[in-house]
Amino acid sequence: MEPMSMPVSAKPSVLDLVPDDNPTWCKIDLRLVIAIVMVFGATASTIVRFSHELFDPLADLFLLQGWAAVVARPSLLWFTMGMVLLVIRTLLWVRYRPYAAADYEQAPRMSVIIPAYNEGALVRQAVEACVRADYPRERLEIIVIDDGSTDDTWQHIAQARDEWPKRVQAVRLPVNKGKRGALAAGFAKATGEILVTVDSDSVIERGALLAIAGPFRNERVGAVAGKVCVLNRFRSLLPRMLHVRFVLSFDFLRSVQSTYGTVYCCPGALSAYRASVVKPLIPAWLQQRFWGEACTIGEDRALTNDVLAAGYQSVYQRSSVVHTLAPESYRQLCKMLLRWDRSYIREELRLWKIMWRLPLPALLLTLLETIITNLRYPVAYSSLALMFYLCVQDPWTIVRFVLSIGVVSLFYTLYFFHSERSREFLFGIAYVYFYIVSLVWIFPYAVVTVRNRAWMTR
Repeated sequence: MEPMSMPVSAKPSVLDLVPDDNPTWCKIDLRLVIAIVMVFGATASTIVRFSHELFDPLADLFLLQGWAAVVARPSLLWFTMGMVLLVIRTLLWVRYRPYAAADYEQAPRMSVIIPAYNEGALVRQAVEACVRADYPRERLEIIVIDDGSTDDTWQHIAQARDEWPKRVQAVRLPVNKGKRGALAAGFAKATGEILVTVDSDSVIERGALLAIAGPFRNERVGAVAGKVCVLNRFRSLLPRMLHVRFVLSFDFLRSVQSTYGTVYCCPGALSAYRASVVKPLIPAWLQQRFWGEACTIGEDRALTNDVLAAGYQSVYQRSSVVHTLAPESYRQLCKMLLRWDRSYIREELRLWKIMWRLPLPALLLTLLETIITNLRYPVAYSSLALMFYLCVQDPWTIVRFVLSIGVVSLFYTLYFFHSERSREFLFGIAYVYFYIVSLVWIFPYAVVTVRNRAWMTR
């Protein structure tokens, strides 16, 4: 039964799905390092074993079909570089530790901003989660912005304001201004030293606010990213796969980036900003343009880039957890990934301009990561074309290709298995196959349509 289709008083609360504490992460131990080394060795030996049978024919193809060798050799080089990067990431991930949470008695004044558009009843649950959070009441304000909704969203926001009048402020925009405009309205009204953004389809854990305030003890920190989990992960196969993908793509990578103070994207689902840093950035952020078009998507990564450009660090706080709704249909997933990839392209170009201002260690690590990561696109797509060609020449190549994907995917899902202690890691392997079969077209299409600024869910 869909929660948003029921009356507020009758529907089951998604807050019941969110644990009071955060058991989803644990200490790094020696067993993980040993397991990674063992699987890395197994992966390398498997690739070496298969590469003899798989890539030796390319020597002959080079004489007859020069493009095959031209594709294969850079692919092997990129794979080697990728393995080196993975080792470096693993070492940094092992080194990462969450910041200590803010002391309850000394917690800074905080403003939580929740923009909502046609969210229905779920926005009230997002507000309720913030009200129930473990944070001093006299130092917490919650600002909810109705961004010109055409459904009953305002009614649910008004109910929350009436139930908690001393803590919840409601703002109703007469017309839809987009997420940036809604957030800007909240930033303008906020009085806190720390500004926290929470999506209206997300619910935070009780300790999330104290946890996300902790890193701001360091005066160089301007932005903090929270940990994003999938709220509806058990409702269908797709959210279960996405939960593993979120942990691997967001928790793992942001842990690594946090060790050198350069988290590339503080997510809209849960992030925090130092008010004195971010408020002066808002006017330019609102007016951002790309190739002549106003930027309406990717507001979270754009603001993170702005913070980095201002000379401040962005870090990750694993112990600050939010649970957000993930797509449950293929169509919804494609829209989300297209929006993400378009903003990724735009903000990755900006990061290349910004990174030269970073301290030398952060600059070198960012440069290494961005070069190898972005090389995957031309290498991956050309390698897929080569693979299809080889499959026609030798059908056994299909089996080798499928097995190689499974081995490499298993290696990556070790990170999820360690942090979640769950057999759900198998869904991560399934997602890789799902992506190759049905989502590989997303990024090329995003490149071609990069100027498209439609939100697609509004």
